[in-house]
Amino acid sequence: MQHFIAISDLSSRAVQDLLDVAIRLKKEYFETGNQPLFKGKVLGLIFQKPSLRTRVSFDMAMRHMGGDALYLSPNEIGLGKRESIADVARVLSGYVHGLMARVFEHAHVTELAKWSSVPVINGLSDYNHPCQGMADALTIQEKFGPAKGLNVTYVGDANNVAVSLLYVCAKLGWNITIASPEGYDLNPAAVELGGQIAAETGAKIIQLRDPHEAVRGAQVIYTDTWTSMGQEEEAAKREAVFPPYQVNARLVGEADRDVIVMHCLPAHRNHELTDEVADGPHSVIFPQAHNRLHAQKAILARLFGVA
Repeated sequence: MQHFIAISDLSSRAVQDLLDVAIRLKKEYFETGNQPLFKGKVLGLIFQKPSLRTRVSFDMAMRHMGGDALYLSPNEIGLGKRESIADVARVLSGYVHGLMARVFEHAHVTELAKWSSVPVINGLSDYNHPCQGMADALTIQEKFGPAKGLNVTYVGDANNVAVSLLYVCAKLGWNITIASPEGYDLNPAAVELGGQIAAETGAKIIQLRDPHEAVRGAQVIYTDTWTSMGQEEEAAKREAVFPPYQVNARLVGEADRDVIVMHCLPAHRNHELTDEVADGPHSVIFPQAHNRLHAQKAILARLFGVA
């Protein structure tokens, strides 16, 4: 890999390779501690959006592997405003060994990658969230293994997180069902690309309106906030549309007996996900969050060429 911008850019074999590396590095971390494979490496962290998991997981991933991370706030860079993205990329390429960017517009991270001479990682954009997708896949494989044919259901706003989940499921041969209200469907271009990937792996992509129909036979139920950052003006409208898509005990009870419930966090509890489910026996939301650390170690290791 030269950059990590979207899971759709990778082959199915490369996706599974990253997961295998993540599993190995996670095991190593808990048994002996990670080897300092990133010694002498510095990762620049560019943030346009506030973050808990993305910032801390990348920072700690570098530390655990013997490297360092440099946080760059929105006010320090003003990406595309104070200075052109092309100039920022070329300047930072001379200071650090890699860049992670958490941005509003996907075009900003692709522009960074175009001009950067060091690896660029998409830490989140309005189009997709590939680092989250890899942590999701790691969490699912830890529970069910890598076998094809798994049934994954996403319920709610088919946003950037859903796009990366679509891609990783398609790459790994898992069936994915998306249940969302009218007007909040998946990006059509992402569906088309996901369909092309699924045709190669045998995965199925299904889009439904009824969440109860969608979860029948599901081994995984995934949801996310009804109102993402940057959509605050739509909050009242969305609050009126999404209650039927709440992941609650009734909905979980209609899925597979061994179903796991996932959420990328932060969660608006008792909105898209009830406390009973979030803290219940089917929930893996915190192991899922912790797996951001290990999945990102694998991404960094491959980009740095050290594992």
